[in-house]
Amino acid sequence: MNVEPTEIWPQVTEQFQQSMAESWKNAFQSFQNMDLGGLQPDGAAMAKLPGAPKVQLSPARLQELQQQYLKEASELWSQGLEGAPVVKDRRFSAEAWGSNPMAAFSAATYLLNSRTLMGLAEAVEGDAKTKNRIRFAVEQWMAASAPSNFLAMNADAQKKAIDTKGESIAKGMQNLLNDIKLGHVSMTDESLFEVGRNVATTEGAVVFENELFQLIEYKPLTAKVYEKPFLLIPPCINKYYILDLQPENSVIRYAVSQGHRTFVVSWRNPDKSMAGKTWDDYIEDAAIKAIHTVQDITGSEKINTLGFCVGGTILSTALAVLAERGEKPAASATLLTTLVDFTDTGILDVFIDDNFVKYREMQMGKGGLLKGQDLSSTFSFLRPNDLVWNYVVGNYLKGETPPPFDLLYWNSDSTNLPGPWYAWYLRNTYLENNLVKPGRATVCGVKVDLNKVDLPMYIYGSREDHIVPIGGSYGSTQVFPGKKRFVMGASGHIAGVINPPAAKKRSHWTREDGKFPKTASEWIAGATEAPGSWWTDWSNWLKGHAGKQVAAPKGYGKGTKYKAIEPAPGRYVKAKA
Repeated sequence: MNVEPTEIWPQVTEQFQQSMAESWKNAFQSFQNMDLGGLQPDGAAMAKLPGAPKVQLSPARLQELQQQYLKEASELWSQGLEGAPVVKDRRFSAEAWGSNPMAAFSAATYLLNSRTLMGLAEAVEGDAKTKNRIRFAVEQWMAASAPSNFLAMNADAQKKAIDTKGESIAKGMQNLLNDIKLGHVSMTDESLFEVGRNVATTEGAVVFENELFQLIEYKPLTAKVYEKPFLLIPPCINKYYILDLQPENSVIRYAVSQGHRTFVVSWRNPDKSMAGKTWDDYIEDAAIKAIHTVQDITGSEKINTLGFCVGGTILSTALAVLAERGEKPAASATLLTTLVDFTDTGILDVFIDDNFVKYREMQMGKGGLLKGQDLSSTFSFLRPNDLVWNYVVGNYLKGETPPPFDLLYWNSDSTNLPGPWYAWYLRNTYLENNLVKPGRATVCGVKVDLNKVDLPMYIYGSREDHIVPIGGSYGSTQVFPGKKRFVMGASGHIAGVINPPAAKKRSHWTREDGKFPKTASEWIAGATEAPGSWWTDWSNWLKGHAGKQVAAPKGYGKGTKYKAIEPAPGRYVKAKA
């Protein structure tokens, strides 16, 4: 080793400049160039792609980073001469890394460069969006370039190959070939799960269907049910059974066990026949149709409703359309990790600008499909180390089979989206935030005004949510005029929601003074932490809006008009993207 630390700094700054330009360009173009129903970008569209952001670095911060880098590099150099440096990162935590001085030095050098490159990203002088884009691009580049991702540098994978006499490499190749057939990196052993057999098993029947959705009614688990039925609208970008994974962690089974006559929308996985479906179609022929059908089946004028993620955005829009028509069918609404005010959209904002939205509109605004796998990959790369490279290393370099996990099986069961729906959604929510501007968005022929959705609401947000940030979830409290309850749960977008009381995991926060200050941080400052799941708090709230109890129905649907079509979970949820 004859390279001095002072010689490395120019390489690091040059590496940053290259990674900032190339990784941003490559990352952005990879999302732009997805094969969407056979539609390829033309030259005019490609010409509008944003290039690498033009930025300046703070000279003072650059000098500070240089001094810090040379100091840490010198310390690392000294450690390397004495033995293997100590590396504190779970990617390099296996014993093989620590017992191999060259591997440990490689990992430590990588981490030093990573910290410095991120420091350079933070030193960029520019607007917030540009800084976020550069930060995201550098994070992607550093996650992909970790020495743990390459067999030639991964000491742990090398040791396993030696210990197994090459069997791990052979198994890794088999895993790679299998994942190529699947079209995605496996996060769990998918062969162990089957929809309707060990996920989505709550007993029920499909009582209505059209080309957009099936409506499932669930068999009561109590002798009496509340008179106001309960309708759940899950996100159409995923399959509904995130709310019905297995009996012990099923939101749907929990609602049924609490005495609610429960219905759920099971979205159809779009194919080419649905390539022209719009946001209006999903509001009129799905959300509103489901509400009216539940009213018709149960004979109840008022129903309780729940929307999860994009399902909550769809539900809110449907209720606003109905309000303009003079209808107020909902006794209450629960919004789980939902955006209606798209001011705070978190990391997803790095992809959204006018050029990006125009490009999508040109590609698929009049027809086409956004492939489910493309959308799934985008979300995975929001957490690249946890949801991408972790499995690349385990599956391919070490030849391991990931353990069974129902939530990750669901995560891999992707759904397509109709292009016109997606194009409208991008422009009117993420780009222009029109839903919270009274009269700005026209849906189903009426001007939408969420201020007219005046009803009791339970609004939930997850503290570590990277898809719907806690500030985004909390934003709904500033939009709707009715009586509200906001609750914050621990963990992220999915794990925070799917947190049954019996698990006795995580915490949630409530505030009993009825105040909703302008920001989530202000609300949190006055909130009280309680151990365990938020489900019991929500259940107690929902019962207060469910009316009296009546005898549970003996069968599904109603008469010959709404008879059982097939057992739950139905056909639609089993269709693959």
